[in-house]
Amino acid sequence: MNAIPTAYANDWTEYALLDSGNGEKLEEFRGYTIIRPDPRVIWKPKQPSSLWDKADAHFIRTDSEHGNWHVTKDPPNPWTLRYHDYQFVLHPTDFKHVGIFPEQAYNWSWMQSIINPKNSILNLFGYTGAATVVCCKAGAHVTHVDSSKPSITWAHENCTKNNIPMEQTRWIAEDVVKFVAREANRGNTYDGIILDPPRFGRGAKGEVWKLANDLPNLLSSIKNILSKTPQFILLNAYTADLSTIALTNLMEEVFLPLGGTITSGELTTKEKHTERLLPQGSFVRWQR
Repeated sequence: MNAIPTAYANDWTEYALLDSGNGEKLEEFRGYTIIRPDPRVIWKPKQPSSLWDKADAHFIRTDSEHGNWHVTKDPPNPWTLRYHDYQFVLHPTDFKHVGIFPEQAYNWSWMQSIINPKNSILNLFGYTGAATVVCCKAGAHVTHVDSSKPSITWAHENCTKNNIPMEQTRWIAEDVVKFVAREANRGNTYDGIILDPPRFGRGAKGEVWKLANDLPNLLSSIKNILSKTPQFILLNAYTADLSTIALTNLMEEVFLPLGGTITSGELTTKEKHTERLLPQGSFVRWQR
């Protein structure tokens, strides 16, 4: 049996996972330290409690989706994070996120290596636009789709921060499934497609999204909007409900008839002071 590879970015200079344990992770974003819950952390911390006690902010859940920040020191204003020549604007949210998933740097480097300036890229469930920034910096034109208007505003802010020309992006606040169907009817096609679907979500008009139920149909629909010479499809999934193997099997079923190759693995973050890896989700790539 083939082992599932683990992958992580080892070239961050402004982000670090300092420690993890007891259902939480201690992170540093450009000198500002935060504690956030993580359900995958079922082990104990390795660093002394004194390090955790110095955290600038601690997110405490109030229910399964939301919570409050207990702030000892306010974050910088503006709060930004740099990776290579990318810059991202950070904000604390009431659902624990700060606007960036540092483990995705592994995928950013891969996309940058294969995208050419003539490519048209579709970023589905685009959130705050880190992947949009990366693709634009590689010269591609990006259509960014998310049902959340605040997320699109944030993504636009990131593009502005990176001096990306307005004509290089298209912003769509719409349910992803409906958008893909409409693009197929319009005859629009893309050379690369990125998907970062949530486990559960609601569209712009209240449409319900459930990953296990809706992902297979969405992937099948995506075949209808691929260009004649598509370059890649990147699927990310953060839920523990579906394994990397399950997602790989699905991607192979849908896209291998087109030729090309499928690669997959588990995205992780390596702790700064140890060799321990924190699992952060799965990725599956189809590439021509």
